[in-house]
Amino acid sequence: MSGDEGTYRVGRGLASASRAVGFAVVVLSYVVAGMAAWAVVAVVRGQHPLLVTFYADLVATLVVFVASVLVANASVYDAYWSVAPAVIVVAWVVWRSGGDLGEVSGRQVAVVLLVMAWAIRLTANWALSWRGLGHEDWRYVQLREQRAGGLPWWLVNLTGIQLMPTLVVFGGLLAVWPAVTVTGRAWGLLDFAAVVVTGGAVVIEATADRQLHRFASDPANRGGIIDRGLWRYSRHPNYLGEITFWWGMWLFGMAAAPGWWWTVVGPITMVLLFAFVSVPMMDRRSLARRPAYEQHMRRVPALLPRPARIARGG
Repeated sequence: MSGDEGTYRVGRGLASASRAVGFAVVVLSYVVAGMAAWAVVAVVRGQHPLLVTFYADLVATLVVFVASVLVANASVYDAYWSVAPAVIVVAWVVWRSGGDLGEVSGRQVAVVLLVMAWAIRLTANWALSWRGLGHEDWRYVQLREQRAGGLPWWLVNLTGIQLMPTLVVFGGLLAVWPAVTVTGRAWGLLDFAAVVVTGGAVVIEATADRQLHRFASDPANRGGIIDRGLWRYSRHPNYLGEITFWWGMWLFGMAAAPGWWWTVVGPITMVLLFAFVSVPMMDRRSLARRPAYEQHMRRVPALLPRPARIARGG
């Protein structure tokens, strides 16, 4: 038995722990990660805040990774996707304002409120669906079983499940940096567009998740394919909402500092991640479990609804 397998089996001994214990482990891991990130900020003080944030983000991710290895559950990282951005954005606003709330601009308030709404909703959605240390995302289980070339699981976990999403999200946050630190431009039409796009994205995600939970909780729908509500127009409206959220953040960045247009790499990366990784994985799983899903795929687009279908209401 390899050391990797031994650690995994030892960690899985916690799988029978209660859900409350599981959440306590996650919270403790994130508190330690936050303390480690704060230590990094103190050590590398004097460098550009973006670089400092990047270093702190990486170190916090490593702490969460270590926790996931100790309890043999990669899903310990899952909430980091939504928790870290909220902490980072608030920290940037505090840094820029010097802690003086009277110096906070309308754009900064709008960005913080929308990011917090997105983060709280997404984190709550994860918390409602995660059943504890005995529950690991099916995608991680699949990666563990199918990893190519006999790569050690810890390496797949570190690079593919934790570091990669951290880097992708940090790319999305690049546009938020000018949005909350460049305060010389007055509120304009692009800000209103950003509010509509970002707020609409949060509503889309929340609505899609609520519809999916309601569908899945009905025993009559067991084995069925959701094709009602937003799911009637898109196979993955929750992913569409997530992608749209990051485009809205980019619009805020453009409203504050057009010279930061190149941060469009963030939302573009989000599109690539969901379109070429998340959507195909979900579709393959549905195809394997539901034979009728192939016809559903032909009828309903993966992300963007077809205008003609919306016009005719189905």
